[in-house]
Amino acid sequence: MIRLYPEQLFSQLNEGLRGSYLLWGNEPLLLQESQDNIRKVAEQHGFMEHFTFALDNHTDWDEIFSLCQSLSLFANRQSLNLLLPENGPNAAMAERLTKLSGLLHADILLILRGHKLTKAQENSPWFKAIGQNGVYVSCLTPEQNRLPQWVAQRAKNKGLLLENEANQLLCYCYEGNLLALAQALERLSLLYPDNRLTLPRVEEAVSDAAHFSPYHWVDALLAGKIKRAWHILKQLRQEDTEAVILLRTVQRELMLLLVLKRQYTTTPLKALFDQHKVWQNRRALLSTALQRLSQRELQSAIHLLTQMELRVKQDYSQSIWADLETLSMLLCGKPLPENFLNA
Repeated sequence: MIRLYPEQLFSQLNEGLRGSYLLWGNEPLLLQESQDNIRKVAEQHGFMEHFTFALDNHTDWDEIFSLCQSLSLFANRQSLNLLLPENGPNAAMAERLTKLSGLLHADILLILRGHKLTKAQENSPWFKAIGQNGVYVSCLTPEQNRLPQWVAQRAKNKGLLLENEANQLLCYCYEGNLLALAQALERLSLLYPDNRLTLPRVEEAVSDAAHFSPYHWVDALLAGKIKRAWHILKQLRQEDTEAVILLRTVQRELMLLLVLKRQYTTTPLKALFDQHKVWQNRRALLSTALQRLSQRELQSAIHLLTQMELRVKQDYSQSIWADLETLSMLLCGKPLPENFLNA
């Protein structure tokens, strides 16, 4: 199975169409564009009929199977687009998908769309069978560290000459809002026929339309990135995010950090991560925070968090956004008054 990102798909399609394409992810723009690109190339290879089925407990599998078996000498080649339920296929669906894999042939192109690929799905017989001659396309919203690469590739595909600083500004303004980012590039290409996107030009044309969740804020705190943390807080406040949700989200991480801080002098960090069932993709961030923050700073952060919770309980309308900024400073290692740390 070939594994790639959506921006790499076009090159693969030019090399030759595979028997199946597995599109997995949470980003509607990437899922739809990947599917459209596959269909466009497929039509050039004679796949002129397209059938789509949203799989559920009422799916008529006999109809799907018959499509794979009823081709005549004069029939068009067909693409079969199957949309998996959000939680993935149940046991009955998995069994039928395995059967379907045995019915695929050169005149059927399978496009399978899913939401989140789990290890169990990846190791299942149906996934291995369908993916044997297939391409897996990860359509997750690009993480912060991969977003500039995505923007650069998209700009290049449009024939745009994008300066690095302009790229960074686009990422800053549209992170988590891929559709708005794609539309911004489209708009810029129309505004500037010479296709040169400099920082001043992009500054003039874009607006801050990033979309963040409380988890983005917590990640910025763990990484010690104060400017990013404040930027995310500002956006969350403008979107009327409940401050209590931020308190609950950061509270879990702080309590875990404090426990790890107390134990990792005597126990290897990997063993502690395993013991507390910390996801692999969270471990590097937590390790960074543990090395940077002292036990005293963590206790001060929890003390501030407790004060905020009490104020919210006493008067739900009271704003704690200024305190959330202070908490951000504390966890990002920025200096606070000595009397605060001694409180």
